Amino acid sequence: MEYADIASLHQVSKIALGTWAIGGWMWGGSDERDAMATIHRALDLGINAIDTAPVYGFGRAEDIVGKAIRQIPVSERPYVATKVGLTWRDGKVFRDSRPARLRQEVEDSLRRLGIDHIDLYFVHWPDRQSDFAEAAQTLESLRREGKIREIAVSNFQPADMQKFLQGTGIAANQLPYNLFERGIEKEILPFCHERRIPIVAYGALCRGLLSGKMTAGRTFDGDDLRRVDPKFQAPHFQHYLAVAGQLDTLAHRLGHSLLGLALRWLLDQPDVVCALWGARRPEQLENLEEALGWHLDADNLREIDDILQKNIPDPVGPEFMAPPEERPADL
Repeated sequence: MEYADIASLHQVSKIALGTWAIGGWMWGGSDERDAMATIHRALDLGINAIDTAPVYGFGRAEDIVGKAIRQIPVSERPYVATKVGLTWRDGKVFRDSRPARLRQEVEDSLRRLGIDHIDLYFVHWPDRQSDFAEAAQTLESLRREGKIREIAVSNFQPADMQKFLQGTGIAANQLPYNLFERGIEKEILPFCHERRIPIVAYGALCRGLLSGKMTAGRTFDGDDLRRVDPKFQAPHFQHYLAVAGQLDTLAHRLGHSLLGLALRWLLDQPDVVCALWGARRPEQLENLEEALGWHLDADNLREIDDILQKNIPDPVGPEFMAPPEERPADL
């Protein structure tokens, strides 16, 4: 495993376990026994950070993470990152970073997780109906109370971060970033780089498109997120699979897999301090080592960029995942 520091959090594994799928919601459900085994297997493989959120299964992911880490000696427990700033009703999610909501959520997360503090606390999505500085100051108060160690943001644009920074510092920005989704490179990455705000990347394998296992005949059922992801709809699906095939050929020429190439590319980005690896069954972690112990050189990076620029001139972004900007007046 490779490690890096995130503010006061020392030697955090550069691959963290993402638990959106463990929550089941928008991933076709999950099995608690498998999920807990996955968490324990991740720790065996050197992962020492778990990323979760209240909205992942509407509390289910946090509950499962809490059960799993309570089975581990306190001295061996991983860093826990979770999120704040969303509310939900009847399965619909809304942004809400009002101070009362922030204070309610931190208590709910601590209870579900069974811990006395949260190591890294992300504001899940920018709530532009609320005052950013006030939200930041509320979180700063929670940090002084010992309930959180580091304050971070997720899916924040430069203007959002600029306002948030009026109330507190930002330990990291968690963003969608992978070989197929590079929109943050235009404005967000330069802003973060200048202010030394590291990036935690989610969607490293672009919801399976970069896993090397996706096929044209794959279908998605129930509430699976990929049913509404434009990348998984014709004609985009076939297009992205064809480009994944070209990247796979390059990866094998270098002696690696497409999965290893995709994750290694992320880990080699200078502003990326950590990449999330989503898994809900232990066997989904067994290829972890394919991304470790090697690096892409400048020629490799240019070849990757050339493949992408020639074959994906107008990439489809991850905007479909964003919850609505407005929330109901009675929430």
